[in-house]
Amino acid sequence: MARRRSLRLSTRVTLFFGAMVLLGGIGLTVATFFFARSSLLDQRTTAAVSTTIQHATEVEAVLDGTSDEIEDAVQDIDTEVDGFAVLLPSASFPERPRPLFSSLGYSVADDLPAALVDTVEAGQAGQMIYTGPSGEPFLAVGLNLRAWDVGYIEAYPLENTERTLRILATALVVGSVLAAILATFFGWSTSRRLLRPISNVADAAGEIASGTLGARLTAEDDPDLNRLAGSFNEMADAVEERISREQRFASDVSHELRSPITALTAAIEVLDARRDEMSERGQQALDVVVGQIRRFNDMVIDLLELSRIDANATEINREPVDIVELCDRVSQRYGFGDLPIEVHRRAKRRVALDRVRFERILGNLLDNASNHGGGPTRITIEPSDVKRCVQIAVEDAGPGVAAGERTRIFERFARGSAARNRIGTGLGLALVAEHANALGGEAWVEDRPGGGARFVVRLPVEGV
Repeated sequence: MARRRSLRLSTRVTLFFGAMVLLGGIGLTVATFFFARSSLLDQRTTAAVSTTIQHATEVEAVLDGTSDEIEDAVQDIDTEVDGFAVLLPSASFPERPRPLFSSLGYSVADDLPAALVDTVEAGQAGQMIYTGPSGEPFLAVGLNLRAWDVGYIEAYPLENTERTLRILATALVVGSVLAAILATFFGWSTSRRLLRPISNVADAAGEIASGTLGARLTAEDDPDLNRLAGSFNEMADAVEERISREQRFASDVSHELRSPITALTAAIEVLDARRDEMSERGQQALDVVVGQIRRFNDMVIDLLELSRIDANATEINREPVDIVELCDRVSQRYGFGDLPIEVHRRAKRRVALDRVRFERILGNLLDNASNHGGGPTRITIEPSDVKRCVQIAVEDAGPGVAAGERTRIFERFARGSAARNRIGTGLGLALVAEHANALGGEAWVEDRPGGGARFVVRLPVEGV
């Protein structure tokens, strides 16, 4: 089962900041809105009750007059725009018209909330928010003028209050969104600052892994980060020292082995010159010893070459060459004079490259194909997808290389599981990879169409 891919730590920190502020903003927006709504309605109700009492007192002063005087007094009440006032009879006089009088000059009894009308007619005071026939909100305040057995109700429009609340809600929502955006940016900036030391460690570790053993972290002002940098640098120093010690050991051993191997080679040549004097079994033993000493000698030479590459003791000498002719000469030198060389029509023949390193790379690939791939079948020269690079491939007729081994076989002393023999030193492909890396290129293996393996080397070149 494939492991689900998780978000990066910096992304999670950024989203955390944004989500926390957004959730907090939503909570604050809701709380602020309802608090403001309650406060505004309380203020509105207090003012409306005070005004209603004042207007009711004015109306009560003319209730002993004629009907026309009472009607004029009700219609002259200074109600708010879109507001109105009415006089209602007591519930003990059901035969009287409802309402008695209205500031609008026409009946609005059906527009009033029935619960408030019942409360006032029952001799009590009250207030209620309701919705008018056209959908507009109102605050109605009712009083009972007990001395005259009538009720007084005045309605106040709440459209302005609702508009204020809508503006406030919009402002709160916009503010919450802006705060979340700012928090997200702050989280992104903070995560970058917090994770920069980790990124620096990863970069330095990557440089060391790629061969730049001198990569180190710079000291930080923060004591904790400075401790991290110090510990990493100590580890890197230990790794560099260990690798240097191993390289020196390999180089020293290789140099020390040259003399005894040379002596052994000379002794074997003397014996080989007198092989006719030996028995058949002695000749067979001599052949085995000669083969192993030559293999041992090749291994020492390869180790010395790798030691020089590791120590950066080899220079890169680019010179103009005809790459097709160079491939042909190397093929003939290694006994593959009839090997076809195919050149892509867009590939350049005249390029500048390191002749010695290229010959070593191609020779090792031909040896590998001969020893483990059933022999080389073709050399191809083709342009690369990378600018100012060329690709050289050696194809063979072998069993190919398993996908899980295609990186490992370029390591030192590594062999593929399909290798049919132990011919060679186990360092040929490692030298190919090391020389390619030293030149700024790379080497890899892929399947050859129709079967077999295709070893490819990409090298930077300069056209001439």
